[in-house]
Amino acid sequence: MSARGINFLDQWIANNVPETAKADVISVDELTDKLIADAKSLGKKRVEIDEEVDSLYRTILDAIGHFDPGLPE
Repeated sequence: MSARGINFLDQWIANNVPETAKADVISVDELTDKLIADAKSLGKKRVEIDEEVDSLYRTILDAIGHFDPGLPE
């Protein structure tokens, strides 16, 4: 397990997934691509993040859904 990977992912989501993000395929795909590019630019390997979650796409989609005021916490 990579604490470095999960810490990066958590921080990245907090800083890059706006409350106004849409839960559509294109928006989530663009955020996923940005996440991977940002990790690479900081010297973090995708495998460090991938081993912590089942799917980066699903993780970002869940983060967007969490901001939906109609959903319970």
